Amino acid sequence: MDTQIQIEPTPLEVIYEHAREAFPDECCGFLYGDEKNGRRISVAQRVDNAKEGDQRRRFEISPLDYIRAERYALARGLDLLGIYHTHPQHPALPSAPDLEKALPIFSYVIVSVMDGAIDAIQSWKLQSQTRAFAEEEVILPTDYTTATPPTNGGPLENSPGGRPSHI
Repeated sequence: MDTQIQIEPTPLEVIYEHAREAFPDECCGFLYGDEKNGRRISVAQRVDNAKEGDQRRRFEISPLDYIRAERYALARGLDLLGIYHTHPQHPALPSAPDLEKALPIFSYVIVSVMDGAIDAIQSWKLQSQTRAFAEEEVILPTDYTTATPPTNGGPLENSPGGRPSHI
């Protein structure tokens, strides 16, 4: 992994809460922050899944929501850095539809939700030369370093031995 993405506690809680509430459907949202010292996410913003029909296997963000996201970032001096979405009952790996819609400027944070509980979080960035995803290392807050996420929305307990590759 050549790149990293650091997610602060508040946006991580927004993502996890949204993921649990939307289950068994996919949810999605925008990621904002800066790239002063690496890619750092300071704000996560929920977006309605605009996908018509079955939302358990797909998500879609409307063009109007993209415009609103750009305006939100501009008004707050933030950069729109990526999109998060969930994969209910599936691993946090990008799918063919994820690849079809991906842009090389964004990080794509995918959260695996198994039986309504957070299972893993991974981030991917499209490589424009190859049109393939490369994994980004996800740096989580120190309170979110265990492999067992909270079911009540609270912070995770520290795990001995450092941060695992998934949560």
